[in-house]
Amino acid sequence: MYDHCCEQMTRQVDWHCDTHADPYACPDALVTFSAKFREYGLIIHDGGTARIGIDFCPWCGLRLPESQRDRWFEELEARGIDPWEDEVPAEFEDGSWLVTSS
Repeated sequence: MYDHCCEQMTRQVDWHCDTHADPYACPDALVTFSAKFREYGLIIHDGGTARIGIDFCPWCGLRLPESQRDRWFEELEARGIDPWEDEVPAEFEDGSWLVTSS
């Protein structure tokens, strides 16, 4: 569970559609959130999985957390894990690695 900046952002990130299993296929899904990178993005409905990263919440205006993408790769490299070749530990897929790493 991750606390987002406001109720509207939480509703958007947790959006579930009865018609579309994939949020990228649902025209009503607006925002995507990657817990492992702590990144937010606006979904581009172009038939793929494109998104535009955002730094501020479109509803409340608060600055969103800084992306942890580079740190994610650095932490895996420090453990000798190649994310393209090796199995990535579960805690690196759900964001819990941010709590346990220093």
